[in-house]
Amino acid sequence: MLVAEQAVRRGARVSVVDVCTAAVAALPVGGAGLSAMSRTAASHPLCSTDDISEQLEELQLTLGEGPCVDAFARGSAVLTPDLLTTGLQDHWAVFADAALEAGARAVFSLPLQKGAISPGVLDLYASIPTVLDTEELADALAFADLATLLLLDTRIDETGAPTGGPMPDGCFEDLGAYRAEIDQASGMLTVQLGVGIEEAFVRLRAHAYAQGRRLADVAADVVARRLRFSPDAEPDQDEEET
Repeated sequence: MLVAEQAVRRGARVSVVDVCTAAVAALPVGGAGLSAMSRTAASHPLCSTDDISEQLEELQLTLGEGPCVDAFARGSAVLTPDLLTTGLQDHWAVFADAALEAGARAVFSLPLQKGAISPGVLDLYASIPTVLDTEELADALAFADLATLLLLDTRIDETGAPTGGPMPDGCFEDLGAYRAEIDQASGMLTVQLGVGIEEAFVRLRAHAYAQGRRLADVAADVVARRLRFSPDAEPDQDEEET
């Protein structure tokens, strides 16, 4: 896997930096950037692969406009094959010209989402007009999904900032396994709490945040029945089973 290979080259565990680097290697784009975003607090860039992608992240979050901002607000991908397309200069009055000046011609913004949680957006840019075909778009969305898992597992706090928790101990090949465990734990919580799957995942993540633990570790405790959630309890009041 490209992401795992990037991590090996860095001599570190898989991170969102590797996702961005691998996306650039796999797709017809010149760079990638990723920003942590929040509806209640200031958003900020987390990583970028080059100077242009760094400028694009800063521009959008500073100006409050652009495909990244729209993708986060809508919860769906915003694909811009050519920033010179008629109407975009009006829609993004300042960003479009600034992005063109920075060296970007096409921008693709993919929201990071897991249930009701949306910790940020993955941005890809090209220096020439570019269209992602069906397979390339599917690959881009897969990179966004992986970035979502990595961000959630490092515990993004309410300001959108990483709390400094460790990355997963396993390599890239292990990510599917702990994602399945998170999904299984969420399913178990729908029964314990009598709620839908999205609310169950939110409760799972809230407990992990309140306890300062990795999401995957909390999910493992739920699946192993070491932890049971109560419908009336706060996230930090769920009880371990004896």
